[in-house]
Amino acid sequence: MKQERILKIGIPKGSLADATVELFGRAGFNLQVSSRGYYPSIDDSELSCIMFRAQEMSRYVEDGVVDVGLTGYDWIRENSSDVVEVCELTYSKATSRPARWVLAVPNESTVQDVRDLEGGLIATELVNTTRRYFESKGVKVRVEFSWGATEVKARLVDAIVELTETGSSLRANNLRILDEILASTTRLIANKQAYADVWKREKIDSLALLLRSAIEAKAKVGLKLNVPNDNLDKVLAILPAERSPTVSALADRSFSAVEVILEAAVERVLIPQLQKAGASGIIVYPLNKVIP
Repeated sequence: MKQERILKIGIPKGSLADATVELFGRAGFNLQVSSRGYYPSIDDSELSCIMFRAQEMSRYVEDGVVDVGLTGYDWIRENSSDVVEVCELTYSKATSRPARWVLAVPNESTVQDVRDLEGGLIATELVNTTRRYFESKGVKVRVEFSWGATEVKARLVDAIVELTETGSSLRANNLRILDEILASTTRLIANKQAYADVWKREKIDSLALLLRSAIEAKAKVGLKLNVPNDNLDKVLAILPAERSPTVSALADRSFSAVEVILEAAVERVLIPQLQKAGASGIIVYPLNKVIP
C-alpha cells in the first residue's frame, strides 16, 4: 500500500493571515481560514495547514511540528532558529517594503543618541535582538518584554523598539526614530530533516516557485495591442528594451499583434505614447503568476 505523502505547512496567524491567504490565492491555491479555527483548508490533498503566531513559527519548524512555514526574518533571528530559509517573500500586511524594527523615543525626549540611553529601560517584543543590538553598541540597558501596542508605553520607559512599515503609528503617537535595528521580510522556512527528504523538498521548492511568481506578478500587467506594420518599429522602440515582446501576424497581413509584460507603473505611462505611435486595440490585463 502506497504511503500517503503530506507536507505540513505553518500559516501565520494574526496580522499576516489575510495577506497570506491572498498570496496563496494568486499562486493558484484556495486557502480558507475560519475566524476561530487553527486548521485552514486548502485544495491540495498533499498539503496540510495549521496556524501559529509568526513569533513562534520558526520554533515549530525547527522542532518538526510542521515541515515548512511562513514567518518574518525578525522572528527567525529573535528565536535563533536553525532552519532552512527556502526563499524570501516580499509581502506583508500593508506594503511590499521590508518591515523595520526601530528604536524610538517621544518627540520631547532629551535623548538624541543611542549612548544617551545608558542605564535606561527599553520596552519591546523583540527582546533578544534588542539586547544584542545594545551589546554591539556597548550600551548597558535593561530590556523589558512588551506585548503589542508598545507605542503607548514610550512615555513610561526610556525608549521602545517597535515594528513599523509606514511609520504612521509612530508619527501618530508623537515618536521619533533614533535608529533602525533590523529590517525584515517574510521568509518561507523549512525543517532541515524535511528539506532533506526528496519528495518534501520537491514539494517545498514547487510551492516556493509559485509563491514567488505570484509576488512577481502583482507589480506587473500584460499588454496587448495591434499595430500597422508601417508603425511597428516605432511602437517597439517605445517598449522597454529589457522586455522582449511577442510579435504575431494578424489575418490582415498589414497589421501585427504585439504582447508584452510590463511593470504596472510603466504601463500607464506608455499607453498614451503607444496610441500616438499608431497602436490600437490596446488591452491591459492582470497577471496571477510570472515565472522566470
